[in-house]
Formats: sequence, structure tokens, C-alpha cells
Amino acid sequence: MGEPGSDSPGGDRTPAPDPDPQEQSQPQAGPEPAEDQPGPRQPAAQGEEGQEAGQPGQNAPAADRVARLEGLREARANVHTELDAGYFNDAVLSIDGLFSDELSVYTGEEYEVDENVQSVEKFQERLAEIEKLTGKTTVISYVIARPDQLDLILVTPRGDSIYTSVPEAKREELLEAIQNFRGELTNPRKRNSTSYLPYAQKLYQWLIAPIEDQLEEVGADVLVFSMDVGLRSLPVAALHDGEQFLVEKYNLGLIPSLLLTDTRYQSLENAEVLAFGASQFSQQAPLPAVPIELDKITKDLWRGKSFLNNDFTLNNLMSQRQFAPSAIVHLATHAEFKPGSPKNSYIQLWNEQLTLDNLRTLGWDNPQVELLVLSACRTAVGDPSAELGFAGLAVQAGVKTAVASLWYVSDEGTLALMTQFYDYLRNAQLKSDALREAQLAMLRGQVRIEAGQLRATRGGNVSLPPVLANVPERHLAHPYYWSGFTMIGSPW
Repeated sequence: MGEPGSDSPGGDRTPAPDPDPQEQSQPQAGPEPAEDQPGPRQPAAQGEEGQEAGQPGQNAPAADRVARLEGLREARANVHTELDAGYFNDAVLSIDGLFSDELSVYTGEEYEVDENVQSVEKFQERLAEIEKLTGKTTVISYVIARPDQLDLILVTPRGDSIYTSVPEAKREELLEAIQNFRGELTNPRKRNSTSYLPYAQKLYQWLIAPIEDQLEEVGADVLVFSMDVGLRSLPVAALHDGEQFLVEKYNLGLIPSLLLTDTRYQSLENAEVLAFGASQFSQQAPLPAVPIELDKITKDLWRGKSFLNNDFTLNNLMSQRQFAPSAIVHLATHAEFKPGSPKNSYIQLWNEQLTLDNLRTLGWDNPQVELLVLSACRTAVGDPSAELGFAGLAVQAGVKTAVASLWYVSDEGTLALMTQFYDYLRNAQLKSDALREAQLAMLRGQVRIEAGQLRATRGGNVSLPPVLANVPERHLAHPYYWSGFTMIGSPW
């Protein structure tokens, strides 16, 4: 099945959407995470059958569940108090801890944090170390959405934390703008339209314009967001200042929190890729471009092995990792981040679904997977638990960095983005360099569908499979095709 309402015979890399794609793309505001709310819904990952979704810690007694929810409420209220009192360094630590705890409550797991990074000064030391190693300046933007204002705090490699409030960006209006933005971007009837621009510009004015001078002053190259509830599925790459998209200015990334992010820098220069994918499914749309994607990545653009269809099993995935522990794992298949428990979210293998709560059992942190690429997923927009699953993907999988998509992307569009990403990754200093360059190549019309081929000014042309050979000529500059792909975890 192609894009809803399109003439493409290629499958979207997710189950088909409901008949009204505009309705499907609209996020729900979810519960208001103010002082009288516990923040996101709190489903836990593992435990006894029959445990209600939305409760922290599947095996935790009722009193413990209540205590953890109350702890989140108190932590959020404490953040607001510190911000209002001007204790911005303290607020940074509180926000980072709050977001870490939200993910822990969602999954029902306790995650190790770096005990050596327990102050803003230590945060800055890490950023300065990365700057020294790479020559790239990273800035972390913490974003808190309150009922009556938006709070932005920047942490840079040097100097005090920088705080800005945006009173016109009230939470309800902010979430409505994000809803409309996402709806316009993903509406298949508007692929040749710029109807998304008013929302892209409004969100830019709220989230970026207030900190733009500070970003320029410190010479920011990499802008990493740690977002509040309801904002974690925002495609920040497509925010627009009236002249440029945000991705034209910075490498971009999303983290659940800095405490849960592996900040060690490791070049991928000598890495190999282990690629798995499925093109045929019993109950889901076929993905005819997947075999080409795997071959192009492992035989042309990179070094590695690929396994297709009936070789894409959990046992083979685990055994291949043990036999050849590649630093890059690429999975091209259907995947979904869904509301409720992590058990509801999955990656589709050939013969079973790998649920989110079982990702860490694969041992991808021993030896360390530096990069996990899901070229095939979507996230339930605006749902707090689904957004936590997306933003916490790298942590939950035990990998340093993950790349995943926020919404349905056509098979040929995904092929375009992925081939460009791996082409740039060969020589990229940072992983986020490669994603940004791939997105820019699509934005600038350097990648297109023409005469049965994916044609690119870099990386060569790729013949599409017969089922996609008659796809109409198509430029891939619209942000639907590129802005949903997000770097999660370490952008370095």
C-alpha cells in the first residue's frame, strides 16, 4: 500500500493509516503535566499479566506506584519553583532528573546514570570535551511547557545556564500549533504545498527565536533538545524562520535527558553495519524497496552483512551480533511506537514482533552498538507514553544513538533518505552531520525519483524495483520526506 491518497505502489513503512490521514496525524494534547498532574501516563515495561497500562512499575505494590507518581508531581512543581526563583542551574538538574525519572517510570526499569555528571559544571565539562575532540560546539536546550508560558534553558560548554521565558506560548496553544504543524506536514494531499509554513514559523518564534542570539554568540553547531511532555514528537528540523529551515543552521538531536545519554565520543570510521529487513509480510503492506536498501548500504555505501525476510529472525539477529559484533545495526521493516505500555510498541521481524520492553535483552550494550537505525517506524503523535518510547529509544535499546522516523514515509522516500545518510556517514565526523547532510540533500532537490530510478547528485543512481518503476517523477524536497527522521541519544 502506498502513501494514503497517493499513486505510489510502494508501502509506507508502517501499518496503513486510517482513512482520514489528516485526522490520523493529529496528536492529542494528553494530560496536562502541571503541578496537579503526574506528567506523562506511566505504563511499565515488564511484570505480571493484567497490570493496567499507565501504571509505573509492573511489579510495584500500589503504595509504591502512588509514591512514584507523587514524586513526579513534586519534581515538576520543584522545577517551576526553581525557575521562578531564578535558580537556573538547579532547575537544569531538576529538569534532567525529572525527564530521566519519567522514562524510568514509563518502562518500569531503573537506568544507570553517570555518577560523575551530577552538576551543570560537569555537564559543561562533557560538552567542552566533545568540542575539543570534534571542533563542534554543542548546546543543550531544555524545554518546559507550562500552562501559562514556555520555559527555555540553554546549557553551553562555558558560562552560566541561559534562561528565557515565552509567555505567549501557553501550553494549550503550543500543543495546538504542533498538532496543526504535524497535520499539514503529513497530509498526503498537500505534498506540493507550503501550508505547513505558518505553523513552522510560529513554532520557530516560540522555540528558537528567543535563544537565537545566544546560539550565535557561542557558535553553536549542534543543537540538542530535551523536551517536555507533548513536544517530543515535534519535527524540529522543519521549523522555519521565514528564510531557512532549522536544519539548515544546525545539526539536531533529541535526548530524554543528559543523565541518560552516553556522551563518550567514538568515531565510526572503521565500523561495520549489520543490516536486517523484510519486504514481505502476512498482515502488513509489502516494502519492495527494502532489498535494494540493504544491498546499497552493505555492498556499496558501507561495509557489512545483510539479511532479508526469513533470515530476519530474533535468533539470527542475536547470533549475528555475537558472531560479528558490528557497531551499526540497521533494521528496515515496519515498526510502531504506540500508546500505553512498552509491550504495545514493536519492531516487526520476519516471524514475530520485537516489543520495546525486550530491546535491552538483546545485549546491544555489550559490545556497544554505536548506532541503531530504524528506517521504518512511526510514533503515535502527542501520546505521552508513545513519545517517551520514541525519545527514550536509545536508552531502552542500550545503544548510544538511534535514528528513527516520526510518521509514515513512503518506501521510495525512505530509500532516498537512508542511502544519502549512509553515504555521508562514511566521512562524517559526527553522526548528526550525516543526518543533516542527507536531509539537506533532499531539501535542496539533489535527490529525486525519475524514470524508474532514485537519482542523486551524490552516491549514484539506484534502479527502483519493478513495482515502483512507474512511480511518477517526484522531487523529495517537501519536509514530509525528510524532517520526520530524528537522531535520538548521542548526536556525536
